[in-house]
Amino acid sequence: MPTVHLNGTDIPHEILGSSGSWVALAPGGRRGMDDIRSLAARIAAGGFRVLVYDRRNCGAAPVSVGGGNTEHEVWADDLHALLQHLGALPAFIGGSSSGCRLSIDFALRYPQAVRGLLLWRVTGGAFAVKRLTEKYYGEYIRAAREGGMAAVCATAHFSELIAARPANREVLMTMDPAQFIKAMGEWDAQFRAGGGEPVIGASEAQLRSINMPACIVPGNDLTHPRSAAEKLARLMPRAELHPLMGKDLDVDVDAPANWDAKEAELAAMLTAGLRRMGA
Repeated sequence: MPTVHLNGTDIPHEILGSSGSWVALAPGGRRGMDDIRSLAARIAAGGFRVLVYDRRNCGAAPVSVGGGNTEHEVWADDLHALLQHLGALPAFIGGSSSGCRLSIDFALRYPQAVRGLLLWRVTGGAFAVKRLTEKYYGEYIRAAREGGMAAVCATAHFSELIAARPANREVLMTMDPAQFIKAMGEWDAQFRAGGGEPVIGASEAQLRSINMPACIVPGNDLTHPRSAAEKLARLMPRAELHPLMGKDLDVDVDAPANWDAKEAELAAMLTAGLRRMGA
């Protein structure tokens, strides 16, 4: 798998398709590119070049904690550098959940680099903030306080990162637990600060300023309520809302199998959106 060193980190990536407009996709959570490759392949089959890649602290990418900016801003900067390296700008940018937040950050930071947005399972609301700050930061802060960096390495997520890239263990074990806690705490505070916005991390004014076309597919659970996507579609001047799932379920997150069963429909919906946006 190709890996390029940009912005001080290694970025493993893969390109599906050999011709057509460039599309970059990111999965939700801190999941790696394997989680979105199947959907990307369906879109590539429609005549596109689709980039999937591992973000910092995801998949087989290096561990990287801290640095001042929010985690999503760091991811957006890395994606811009990767697309620039590949000669793929401007591109269509998209993603699910955290990948959706990354895409919005990318559009705000690099508007001239974006032809259009594909946004699905939009995150918003107090429940999402409470759940995700614990999932992304609180769990690891607590582990570092109670057992140092060895305990962080033993958590499910960082164990997976170490298995995919063994060098990550040495990187983690050489970190000062106090610095790790401080950096995670800063990310936690930044995430919470954006929790009162229409979409986590983006204000109403910022969303209104995003003037490229967008295809928005709502989520259907407490973390990705349909209302968050509807609000986003109302605020972005050139957004279209395309519901895929039924009414919101009273669960933290809908089972992945339910979305997997809809993958072909989602791919068709996103592909149609790309064509409407001029791809």
